[in-house]
Amino acid sequence: MTSPTVAPSPDPHRLGVHLVEGGAIVAVYAAHATAMHLCLFSDDDRTETRIQLHGPQNGIWHAFVPGIEVGQRYGFRATGPWQPKQGHRYNPAKLLLDPYGRGIEGRLTPMTEPGAKALLSSRDATDSAPLMPRSVVTEKPSGPWQTPHPRVPWTDTVIYETHVKGLTKTMPGIPEELRGTYAGLAHPAAIDYLTGLGITAVELLPVHAFAPEPHLEHGGLDSYWGYSTLGFFAPHAGYATEAARAAGAQAVQDEFCGMVDLLHQGGLEVILDVVYNHTCEGSSADRVLSWKGLDNRVYYRNQVHAPQHYDDTTGTGNTLDFAHPLVSKMALDSLRYWATEMHVDGFRFDLAATLGRTMQGFSSDHPFLVGLITDPVLGGLKLIAEPWDIGLGGWQVGNFPQPMGEWNDRFRDYTRAFWLQWGAANSGQRHHPTAPELATRIAGSSDLFGHSEPYGMRGPIASVNFITAHDGFTAHDLTAYNHKHNEANGEDNRDGTDNNRSFNHGVEGATDDPDILHARRRSMRNMMGTLLISAGTPMLLGGDELGRSQGGNNNAYCQDNEISWFDWDLEEWQVDLRASIAELLRLRRENRVLRPGSFYDGVDHDPTDQLYRADSAWFRHDGEHEDEDWWEDPETRVVQFMRSLSRPAEADALVVVNGHNGAVDVRIPEDQGAPWHLVWDSAWDSLAERTAAVVQPGDTQTMEALSLRLYLTEPEA
Repeated sequence: MTSPTVAPSPDPHRLGVHLVEGGAIVAVYAAHATAMHLCLFSDDDRTETRIQLHGPQNGIWHAFVPGIEVGQRYGFRATGPWQPKQGHRYNPAKLLLDPYGRGIEGRLTPMTEPGAKALLSSRDATDSAPLMPRSVVTEKPSGPWQTPHPRVPWTDTVIYETHVKGLTKTMPGIPEELRGTYAGLAHPAAIDYLTGLGITAVELLPVHAFAPEPHLEHGGLDSYWGYSTLGFFAPHAGYATEAARAAGAQAVQDEFCGMVDLLHQGGLEVILDVVYNHTCEGSSADRVLSWKGLDNRVYYRNQVHAPQHYDDTTGTGNTLDFAHPLVSKMALDSLRYWATEMHVDGFRFDLAATLGRTMQGFSSDHPFLVGLITDPVLGGLKLIAEPWDIGLGGWQVGNFPQPMGEWNDRFRDYTRAFWLQWGAANSGQRHHPTAPELATRIAGSSDLFGHSEPYGMRGPIASVNFITAHDGFTAHDLTAYNHKHNEANGEDNRDGTDNNRSFNHGVEGATDDPDILHARRRSMRNMMGTLLISAGTPMLLGGDELGRSQGGNNNAYCQDNEISWFDWDLEEWQVDLRASIAELLRLRRENRVLRPGSFYDGVDHDPTDQLYRADSAWFRHDGEHEDEDWWEDPETRVVQFMRSLSRPAEADALVVVNGHNGAVDVRIPEDQGAPWHLVWDSAWDSLAERTAAVVQPGDTQTMEALSLRLYLTEPEA
């Protein structure tokens, strides 16, 4: 049914559906369309009212529609050319979601069900509405959300990457009806756990509405991680409580905001992992759900000489085209919405190199990146790039603009390789990561993040250091598997990376051998210890502090089950590991020398000849100051790293790394400084093994094989 003509919108450039007095203003971009209808659905879904929009005005179709209220379910139908060879795939039989829709209700029919082929980009006249969810009109979340943002300084930030569902699905102390939900993550049991560990920010895997990939549906699996976006403005309803889902999109939105507010009350920032590089619509021959049916040539990167095919730099089948201003605008509008109305504190950008791509390749001056960092709302948030994609010139670590942080994959790779691949595994090959190479990562990776005018403006905090992330082995599995075991994913173990740099310590997978278990746990402490004593912004993968295992699956993106969920039935060694990591986080929090905001000055002098300790200095195992031969020696496996703020009221730090497979006598550098207190040792299986060891400059200490120590001085009163 088609209604009478409606008036043009008084604000035709405000995309989406927004409530105003007497109704709503509606606007959607579809520059190549020849007609556009807004489709309003009754509560029982039996009636569809089609309203023809005005336009296109600068590519935008718009109207003022009286009578629209909160909860109205709707979609669009676009008419235009069917010219696949030119990249146009218009078909008014296909119901399309609003790219700016704040809520999504209903189920996207799986491709395995009868009739689901009507969702594909075929020209047939089969109505796809019965197979589609609906966009839903919402209003500003109903609050009151009055807790201020924690605004934790970058230097104090410790990020905990986790999954809304996986963290709390079986967590003790959380009521059953809240487990695996936004409300569950905001429960006091979850907040107490996170704050007790000592992290300052939770980085949540995607919470934008998403849909399973068709190949997972055929295999009976689901899109657990959520990197398959269905809507950039709507929170994923599957993470809301059953009561909120039953109440509708507004209740889901309110529950999300309530979670953020309660996390803020606990002093925790909320960072969202956002996926603006592609959508769930797949390849050019795949489902038509929104953007593809509205303006395929504008939203997606198409091959220049064959626009019927996508230019895919993400490996997902499609890539959003950030060379077009409309796409940059959509992403920026989405980010502002989540920042201003949903109150989050920052964003981690998946495959961020795609967001800086022009037709000539990646540019750090891309309009999207410039708009992001100069925006008065967004520029002051925590912005983190995953600085690569799979396209030509896709590795862009260190090339994103200030004040963005970036995932540092070289930190990940060097740390894994030093402790596992060439440490515990003891391959004996000449060309391997040495302690001095690792030292560059410990000192903040100035080789990657120092180049600016003037030098070093970004500082080490731009380096988001990590050992593990959702994508890959957990810390436990790095020490227990030489090879991935992804058979449960249904792809014959072909998926997931083979570049794990792991070592199983002699047995693949589970074992009862006490010596192997002891070595594995020490390796976990070595890697996480390196992470937390290094200059930069540390990111822990949720569960690593517990030795969480995924059974060797290094690509659990489709495992919404016990493979991915946290197991809270902890053994004694897991409790000890968590306590050890919490102690390191406490030491980091209480000693500024462990969290510098600027790069070390790099002055190459021997501080043992000075009356003060330099901000940084490197020493050999015999306590002698480093020299060029030591840095270049492939046999170097022991390093001492002295750090100081040159303030009597602040502690100095000494980090000692023994990367040998045997015990080593290490002579503490002899200087005129204060004595050293051993505060953390990766050789300790439990903090109960701590001793009140005080070491004088010039003393010799025996370090266990493959171990890491942290010494601090007592600050003057």
